[in-house]
Amino acid sequence: MLEELFAHIDAHFDAHLERVRRFVRQPSISADGTGIGQMAELLAMEIVRLGGRAEVCPTAGHPVVYGELDAGAPKTLLVYGMYDVQPVVGEVWVVPPFGGEIIDLPPHGPCLVSRGATNQKGPLACFFNVLETCRTVTGTFPVNLKLVIEGEEELGSPHLPDFIKANRARLAADAVYFPAFSQDLTGKVVMYLGVKGIVFFELVCRGGDWGGPTTRAVHGSNAVWFHSPTWRLIHALATMLTPDQKHILIDGFYDEVEPPSEEDQELLERLAATFNPETSLQAHEVRRFKYDLTGVELLKKYLYQPTLNIDGIVSGHTAEGTKTVLPHEARAKLDCRLVPRMRPDLTIRRVREHLDRHGFGDIELIVHDAYPWAKTSVRTPVVQALIRSFRELGYEPEVWPHLGGSAPFYLFTGELGLPFAMGGLGHGGRAHSPNEYATVEGMRLFEKSAVSFLCNFAAG
Repeated sequence: MLEELFAHIDAHFDAHLERVRRFVRQPSISADGTGIGQMAELLAMEIVRLGGRAEVCPTAGHPVVYGELDAGAPKTLLVYGMYDVQPVVGEVWVVPPFGGEIIDLPPHGPCLVSRGATNQKGPLACFFNVLETCRTVTGTFPVNLKLVIEGEEELGSPHLPDFIKANRARLAADAVYFPAFSQDLTGKVVMYLGVKGIVFFELVCRGGDWGGPTTRAVHGSNAVWFHSPTWRLIHALATMLTPDQKHILIDGFYDEVEPPSEEDQELLERLAATFNPETSLQAHEVRRFKYDLTGVELLKKYLYQPTLNIDGIVSGHTAEGTKTVLPHEARAKLDCRLVPRMRPDLTIRRVREHLDRHGFGDIELIVHDAYPWAKTSVRTPVVQALIRSFRELGYEPEVWPHLGGSAPFYLFTGELGLPFAMGGLGHGGRAHSPNEYATVEGMRLFEKSAVSFLCNFAAG
């Protein structure tokens, strides 16, 4: 049966590629709402075309698209996806960012270059191609499917918890799957069993009783006798991290951090044998790590240490040309990645207490999103089904205990009590950056691995 499914993918891949291009050509920028409604309706229509039921479910923010495809099968898979993408303002692309163009992109060969190509519309559209293939070739699907596709992942999924809690009963399933491209620059399959948590917040410093302009920027010559909110914010930030950027100075920040579990330690030992740090440097166009470590010890830093990252700082005159001003306000956006056992509420409280203790009680802390980490054991049936699908196509996956990034999978492991798996063959890159891409051949491989995964999960 797999050979017939693979043959159908090959024979109809041009049409499959057009579906992917249609998905990425529809803008769906959650930051400002551009195209969100149209993309949600497009997804609902695609689910109905596959013979399913679909709803565009309102939330206090952008809608969740929910769908069901009932095959009368013994097993049910809950598929999580996202249809929102990052903004493109201020970015320089080699092609229009929502043009869905396929070009030769050295050294990758033919690639779809578009916002959402790899994060995350490309894998999502390819998964719809897989479902269409199953239905065309076999008349049904290997498993029952429930789809939860949100439009606010890039905002931190602020309203997905409400949807999950309100629909807990109808979201009953055996496991959760997140379609994604898993191959790195060299073609190696990198498979993650979990994610870190996140706290994303903003610090705002304004002029006030402590000094500084209070309502508007003033002439820069006044810096000789007025305080600067910009400098004050910079000094506050400097109290939080050592100059070598290796240690966070917020009291209690590391209190809940735990060493790797026995299972994770076993995974680390195997991972160290195949992990190539040069690939990570090359993929991110970085020349060196901040730590002079190798092997397991370097991996432990990446996987089991939290972060305090400045995403951006804005204040005063930033446009072209000269304009000397003393700003009345400065803003910094930061994120913390939380490792297992860390709690978002405690992290937020400790940042606030740190600012107060260092004399920066006037600086406002605004939390935009926060959620905890999530992990699944390598031994769970859904993970083993994904591993078998890679092996059937000739790839031995490099299994990581979890990812350094974040996704709201805690809702599935915590609220619904379900194991999850994420991945598939295929390669893409430059997520959140100009010239985001996915290789054309990688998308074909993804579809074959995903259909194999569905069959393996059904049989397992």
